Amino acid sequence: MTLATLSEVLQPALKGQYAVAGLVTLGWEDMRAFAVAAEAEGVPVILQAGPSCRAHTPLPVLGAMFRNLADSVSVPVVAHLDHGASADECRAAIDAGFSSVMYDGSRLPLEENIALTKQIAAEAHSAGVSCEGEIGFVGYAEGEASDGTDPQEAERFATETNVDAMAVSVGNVHLQKTPGAGLDMKRLRTIESLTSVPLVIHGGSGVPISERIMLSQGSNVCKFNIGTELRMAFGAALRIAVTRDAERFDRVAILKETHEPMVEATRQVLRAFKPA
Repeated sequence: MTLATLSEVLQPALKGQYAVAGLVTLGWEDMRAFAVAAEAEGVPVILQAGPSCRAHTPLPVLGAMFRNLADSVSVPVVAHLDHGASADECRAAIDAGFSSVMYDGSRLPLEENIALTKQIAAEAHSAGVSCEGEIGFVGYAEGEASDGTDPQEAERFATETNVDAMAVSVGNVHLQKTPGAGLDMKRLRTIESLTSVPLVIHGGSGVPISERIMLSQGSNVCKFNIGTELRMAFGAALRIAVTRDAERFDRVAILKETHEPMVEATRQVLRAFKPA
């Protein structure tokens, strides 16, 4: 088994100047393609179950799926809960076999976010599991606006919570379909100067490829969450498979045709995070 914790893949990335992809999963077809792509590229991968994934698949099922995929490849695979909404949800993920949890207290006042994240990180560590937290709020395209991370608050958060990774808001936005104008490098570099914890960029699909490469090889950003662009690749492959023959109805045959396009799209994403 190559199941790994978040810390076990991010600490080498921090030292080796590369990043690891946190790939947002929705079902077996995409998560299997992600594992196959990581094996082909020879890189670790973080399989993430976010709120939309958990809405239709129970945590114990997702934990078993992630662990099965970790068994099937030779590269490290992290089974990660993304945007955990409560301590109870994080505990449920740990009980379901996840090797990493993210508690998202980014909408809370600073003191409350620190206190709750610290508690969950301690519980996770006692179970041999990693913990990611978030300081500052990463908004949504066509939705809630972002609240940029205050560097001094980030310094407190990293020190007091003892998280293994810290998600920050530096111009990144969730659910962005096309690359944006770029991140707030001044804010990011200031956060880096005050902290030593591996940093996480949520909404990585909106970050230009050139910045992904630059930050992977020359910053403390060790994890990029990628969801939207790979969902779009899956949707495009599925649309071709369905419309190719109006008489088709077998979901197994249809979904089979999404595999190779998804593997190739994922490999392209993973290549940007490799060391120089």
